Amino acid sequence: MLILGLDPSLSCTGWGLIRTEGSRISHIANGQVKTDAKAPMAQRLDHLHAAIAAVIATYAPDRAAAEEVFANKNPQSTLKLAQARGAVLAACGAANLEVREHAARLVKKAVVGTGGADKTQVQAMLKVLLPGAPIEGADAADALAVAIADANLG
Repeated sequence: MLILGLDPSLSCTGWGLIRTEGSRISHIANGQVKTDAKAPMAQRLDHLHAAIAAVIATYAPDRAAAEEVFANKNPQSTLKLAQARGAVLAACGAANLEVREHAARLVKKAVVGTGGADKTQVQAMLKVLLPGAPIEGADAADALAVAIADANLG
């Protein structure tokens, strides 16, 4: 089974694709989709949608997984995250791809063993779980963690 993990963000959306065979997990690909902060919102959202749609078309995952949305202290940040998430999830919907959602604490617990793990702990565990996989950046690492958590959670 191919699982596409997603870490939506307006500035940089991470994606990571893994293959599961029984309890074995292997790395397929990962990347980050960055948007131009100076571009109009509609163009930024279209760019995210198109880029994730291209990933889906290229790799044909069986399902996708994303972190559940969380509320920031800044309402504007929450709104921008929600809009980016909508563009990414719409790309999944257009491809008839099931999207499972997981809380950030659950993702960390599934990957590291504790829900209070920080980003460096998650990234260190990814090196153990996906040895030799070239990870394109922090957002791609988060997306791979979401995919692995989804695989572990069934």
